[in-house]
Amino acid sequence: MIVARSSLRIVLLLIGLIPAMGQASSVSVKNLRMWQAPDHTRLVFDLSGPLEHRLFSLSNPERIVIDMKKARWDGVLPVLDYSGPLLARVRTGGQDKDNLRVVLDLKQSTRPRTFVLAPYGQYGHRLVIDLYFKKAEDAASRKPAKTGVISKGSVDKKKIIVIAVDAGHGGDDPGAIGRRYRTREKHVVLAIAREVTRRINREAGMRAFLTRKGDYFISLRRRTRIARSRGADIFISIHADYIPGRRGRRVRGSSVYALSQRGATSETARLLANKENASDLIGGSFADKDDILAKVLIDLSQTATIAASIRMGKDMLGTLRSAGPLHKYSVAQAGFTVLKSPAVPSILIETAFISNPGEERKLRSRSFQRKIAASIVNGLRRYIARGSIQKYRRHVVAKSRSPIVATRDHQPRYHMIKRGDTLSGIALRYKVNIDAIRFANNMPNSKLIIGRRLQIP
Repeated sequence: MIVARSSLRIVLLLIGLIPAMGQASSVSVKNLRMWQAPDHTRLVFDLSGPLEHRLFSLSNPERIVIDMKKARWDGVLPVLDYSGPLLARVRTGGQDKDNLRVVLDLKQSTRPRTFVLAPYGQYGHRLVIDLYFKKAEDAASRKPAKTGVISKGSVDKKKIIVIAVDAGHGGDDPGAIGRRYRTREKHVVLAIAREVTRRINREAGMRAFLTRKGDYFISLRRRTRIARSRGADIFISIHADYIPGRRGRRVRGSSVYALSQRGATSETARLLANKENASDLIGGSFADKDDILAKVLIDLSQTATIAASIRMGKDMLGTLRSAGPLHKYSVAQAGFTVLKSPAVPSILIETAFISNPGEERKLRSRSFQRKIAASIVNGLRRYIARGSIQKYRRHVVAKSRSPIVATRDHQPRYHMIKRGDTLSGIALRYKVNIDAIRFANNMPNSKLIIGRRLQIP
């Protein structure tokens, strides 16, 4: 009898566990966020775990359907802003009892991209849907920059220095968050970047544009591609520094950073670069052929570019003193991905420490934003007045813009793959970059097929 009761208790416990086990295998869609960029709209679904999904498009009317396997929606859909040009409505419906279907009603046909992000920082698992304009994904980045007060004919266009002003973070990536006022880095640096751009466009011989005009995410590589596509001569990325713990409450001042290909100049610089490079993991990005091309171009021209960046950084430090104290009195270096813009001198400016309550308060004030913007423009003016950028344009930029798949005699070379060949060995033999070979031959990886003919750039 005792055994029978024990067996019955075990059976009842197992019966009670079955629904819980079934529930655990189901993914909960907890929230939906939307960001509108000039060239696309991003939807981010917050998930309780990894998700299998399928996406397809339908016409008449235009819509996109996302089927999420073994998923359910918790709660109700949030109120979204449908004033943009692409998305008309988001609605849900159970495809069946085990799966969730989300339908995106569209205002026009789009080119969707979708990927899943693993947990990182404050975020858990996420499903990202990017809706791009079908005709031109980069149409917004190719619009000519406004020239401010520069009139036609007043300055030779060939002599105008074009500056890309990059406001760090954005969208799902808030950047650092202040301790006292919970200020988000992405908001204050955008305000400063706008002020910098406005002031530059009042200068004769200079023209500026923003890589990010609003609160939306842009990958680090894409920021450099935007700068290059719009003919930038200089790239400036604006941020607000953060140090955790008690030290972060006391440390203060501005810093200037340039790229390093040989490791960071200090542990602080290395940690900062790791923090800034994590933007792609937070906001969500994926590698494509353009990223491989960017890496190839970087390898070809980066040495001279870094030297020019350090010279510009020194001039910038000299003028940043007028806005407040300096945290570092020399240009520090580390492996910042956003500074890897080929043939474009690039610096990253940490305007102040958002982890310091006093400096957080300054960052929020319009007067400080104007002061730091004025000092940045003065630093640019000093660097350009020395003639360094003009000399750089003549001797470096022209060479870097030659086709990367051309040889010295402009005749293509080929290599027939034989048994025992490796991609690294072929690259060493012909003295070219591995990624250059992959890009020239549209290779998704380094796997070689015997008998295939490779074009050697």
